[in-house]
Parts: sequence; structure tokens; C-alpha cells
Amino acid sequence: MSARGIGPSRATRWVVAVVLIGLFLVPIVSMIEYTTRDGSGGHSLVNWLALFDPANESKYRPIWVGLGNSLVLALVSVAIVLFLLAPTMVLISLRFPGLRRIFEFLVLLPISIPAIVLVVGLAPIYLVIGRTFGTGIWTLAFAYGITVLPFAYRAIQASIDATDMKTLAEAARTLGAGWPTILGRVLAPNLRPGLLAASLISVAVVLGEFTIASLLNRQNLQTALVVVGKQDPYASVILSLLALAFAFVLLVVIGRAGAARRTSKGRS
Repeated sequence: MSARGIGPSRATRWVVAVVLIGLFLVPIVSMIEYTTRDGSGGHSLVNWLALFDPANESKYRPIWVGLGNSLVLALVSVAIVLFLLAPTMVLISLRFPGLRRIFEFLVLLPISIPAIVLVVGLAPIYLVIGRTFGTGIWTLAFAYGITVLPFAYRAIQASIDATDMKTLAEAARTLGAGWPTILGRVLAPNLRPGLLAASLISVAVVLGEFTIASLLNRQNLQTALVVVGKQDPYASVILSLLALAFAFVLLVVIGRAGAARRTSKGRS
């Protein structure tokens, strides 16, 4: 039987596409319709404009504080992925390939641990972190760095598997390059799609995380939305839509960056 014979028909693909698009669009359209209700049976942008009204600054201040904290956490988490996880994976791939399975097991382990169990284990550690580094919001990135490991690992490992790391590293070493140069100017550009995808996933996970921040009494975007949502349900839905739009724009930007990279390589 040919490959074409066992594949789905054109009609089946259209049905699947329409169903998937509907699953995404129906909740989003419903959220937009809900946020435009003005309380008099009509629709307007009054709820959207109220969110940015200086007169409501104190009411919505937890949201902006939480958003700022989440962006800081996303930045630190991405730094952990790019400057700790990625170099470690490159090192294991080049020097210690026998450790790959053990490292993979350890990195993927957090995905099987419920967040509540993770917090119970992290609570005593955060007592020490609080005494050593203070209780700044950025310290929560240590926990977030653990939660994003399984997702970031898969993205980076796919790029590593698609790249002849050993040949590139040996060629650079033959030309006299040191390891910082090899990592930054030889291997990193070839791993860019995986690094960009890992960064995007890390940002998305951090912006959507609630359980760890809530149980450790830290304020991020999701905990702030819960607090403000008890007073103004429209605000939490509007911020959720904006967060979704931000993730979509980030995905498009990263996709275009990866496409531009592939185009430049093809021309060269």
C-alpha cells in the first residue's frame, strides 16, 4: 500500500483543521465578547480603557507589579536555560556521551512531579535561599528553572541531534579557537532554532505559572490576576488575552528569526 493510500484524505484534513481552529477560536472570541460587555446590554471598550485609566492605578497595581515580576522571572529562567542547561548539554554531547541517558532522566524528572510536591520539597531550600540571597522575586526563578527543564531540554536536544557538533568543535579547535569561542560563535548559531524554541517555551511556562508562586507567597502575573479578578473579572480576562497575544507575537518573531537564519544559510 502506498504512503498516499494510508494517509488521511483531503476532506479529513480539512475537518481536523476546522475542528482544531474552532477549539482555539471559540474560547478566544468568547473572552473578547465578554470583555466588551458594558453592563447595559451593549458592547464597548469601556472595560479595556478602564484598565489603562490612571484613575484606576491603585486598583490594578497588583497586575502591573505581577507582570513586572513575571517578566523578571522569565528573563532569569531564560538565562538559566541558555547559560546553564544548553552548555551542559553541549558538554555532555561532546565529552561525556555516556552520561546522556542519566542526564536526560534527571532533566525530564520534574515533569512527572506535581507542582504541590515540588513546592513541599523546595520550601526548606527556599528558607536557606531567603537567608542567603534575600526574598527578592528573582529567587523564584530557581524553581521555575527546574519546571522549564523538561520542555527546554527537548527543544535544544532536537537541534543538537540535527547538528554535527563533534565535527564543528574539532574543526574550530584545529583553527585555534577556545571553548568560549566554539560555544558562542560556532555551536550557538547552529543551535539557534532550538535555543529560540527553548526560550519561548520558558517564557510561556513562567507567564502561566500559578501554583509555585501562590504556595511560596510570591506575587507574579497569575496570582495578581486571581487577586484582581475577585474585584474586577473583566481585568483578569483582558490580561489573559494580552498574555496570549504576547505569546503569539513572540512565537511569530522567533519563527521569522529561524526562517531568516535558514534563508541566509541557504544563500551562503
